[in-house]
Amino acid sequence: MPQLRGPKHLYWLGGPFWREIRKLVTLELLSVRKVELLKHIRVSEVTAFLKELHELWMIVELKQWLGDMTLNVILTMVTGKQYSVAAAGDEKKEARKVQTALRELFDYLGMFLVGDAVPYLRWLDWGGHAKAMKKSATEMHAIVAEWAEEHKQRRAKGDAKGEQDFIDAMLSVLDGADLGSFDADTIAKATSLNVIAGGGDTTMVTLTWAISLLLNNPHVMKKTLNELDTKTGRQRVVSEEDLSNLVYIQAIVKETLHLYPMGPLSRPRVFNEDCTIVGYPIRKGTQFLPNLWKIQIDPKFWPKPLTFKPERFLTTHKDVDLKGQHFHLAFGLQTVQFTLASFLHAFEISKPSSAPVDMTESFGMTNVKATPLNVLNKPCLSSELYG
Repeated sequence: MPQLRGPKHLYWLGGPFWREIRKLVTLELLSVRKVELLKHIRVSEVTAFLKELHELWMIVELKQWLGDMTLNVILTMVTGKQYSVAAAGDEKKEARKVQTALRELFDYLGMFLVGDAVPYLRWLDWGGHAKAMKKSATEMHAIVAEWAEEHKQRRAKGDAKGEQDFIDAMLSVLDGADLGSFDADTIAKATSLNVIAGGGDTTMVTLTWAISLLLNNPHVMKKTLNELDTKTGRQRVVSEEDLSNLVYIQAIVKETLHLYPMGPLSRPRVFNEDCTIVGYPIRKGTQFLPNLWKIQIDPKFWPKPLTFKPERFLTTHKDVDLKGQHFHLAFGLQTVQFTLASFLHAFEISKPSSAPVDMTESFGMTNVKATPLNVLNKPCLSSELYG
């Protein structure tokens, strides 16, 4: 690894340090090859998810279940620690602790505080949000530090594992590298936390909105189930190999991301030269946060932009490629599509009342559904297919 530069470049909007870490994350976790190698983790966790729901056969709060499942997928890949959706006791308690800490941290980071607009009032910390944010960050840091220490101790003892997780890979690559003013521990912990936060929460958010939209649009649900019956049938469960044929499922995921982007704002950019945009002079060095949601509902490019219409991605917008040059999105898309297809194929789902699903959005770094998603799930496959 080339020399990683000092503090001012750490994760700095496309700086050299950030680019090296991004390359490492892509190769060790998000490449197409790695996504395929880790398929068994996704399949195993989705299978456990369906099995547990099959045994309940009742009204469930699906947002929490999806959060547990997607968090477990990313935790297993990054840390090697597995918290089954059916876990109980200390294992379930630890998984919930991680999820709560991440959720709180994301909520606080997305808040607009008085001190953000008037910096000299920041010390007042009206509402105590800054203090609470620091407490949440400290809790999350302690959790990640414990994981890193477990990996270091295992490496020191020479305990080999059949398959390296992401923290193992990070520590191996960073060992002996010129890291400037940082140590391998700090870089491994910070990068692992970013991957967990970005991989678990965003996947749950997209799945929650997709299912909510389908429940509120029975005609789209009917088309979805028809495709699953035709392409997969009822004699077996959905496999990842089926996904290339499930084009309507793919369109549903795209339309969900169009209407409810997992992050309403893109990551910050910096202008590298003076310029003028729509008559406004912009100075070099100005930070810019693109409003993805606003762009995606522009009627000049999206006819009836607020209507849930997956068909647009099979007709007028069929050439839209979510991955583009960013092939590392394969991980998130694969997880979302496989989970959504498997769940809809395995259960007949309905709303507990005639009222539409509440689509109120929360305010934060990720676009989480503000209210619970209560769903009545009824198994519709042979019982032996649920694992």
